[in-house]
Order: sequence, then structure tokens, then C-alpha cells
Amino acid sequence: MLARRLFTTALIAASLGVSILADAAAAQGGQSRDGQNRRVRVHNQTGVALQKLQAADVRTGTFGADLLGGTPVPSGASTPVTIDDGAGGCLYDLRAELAGGQVLLRENINVCRIADYYLTR
Repeated sequence: MLARRLFTTALIAASLGVSILADAAAAQGGQSRDGQNRRVRVHNQTGVALQKLQAADVRTGTFGADLLGGTPVPSGASTPVTIDDGAGGCLYDLRAELAGGQVLLRENINVCRIADYYLTR
């Protein structure tokens, strides 16, 4: 009986720990927990390779890591990305770095309302 009670207590403590860790991960750049879909297919229609893509929640203006994971997207191709810093925002600025060094900035993109984004120069 005592062993079963200790096991149950340990199981509950572990469950609470996982929940706390999940909340901390969301607050530090994980996935938002509001049910909004922030997955967007980015179509590169610039005429050159898309080298890097970053997003910044408009409320902070801080650009995150490369959403392409270091894999360039050729002109005419597309790739799915999840634009979500875990803070629950939908409006993002996008910073695209093209082959040759040109940088494109697109502001106030509502990633909760679109499924496709066509990047042009």
C-alpha cells in the first residue's frame, strides 16, 4: 500500500514537472498553445535562391533563427515553415536574405490567416 502511494505521488509529481516544462518552453520560443495554425508555405519567386528567412513578432521586433535551417530554397521552389515564437502573436515581420546578399523585409504578415506566402522582389 505504501509503495503504491509513493508510486502514485511520484507519477503526479512527474506529470506536474512535464506541464511546467512545457509552459516554460512555450514562453521561451516553443509553440503557442492557442490553437492557431502558424505553418506557412513560403514560395520563392525572387529569381534567385532564398538563403535565409527569419521572423520577428511585430510586438518585439527581434528576429529569430533561420527558419530554413540553413537549407537554401531555389527560385521557383517552396518550403513549409512554422512561424511561431511561442508568445501567441500572429503578426510577424519577415526578413529574407537572397543569394548575392540582397535583403528583403516584409512587414505585418498575419501568419495565422495565410497558408501560402509568395516572396517576390
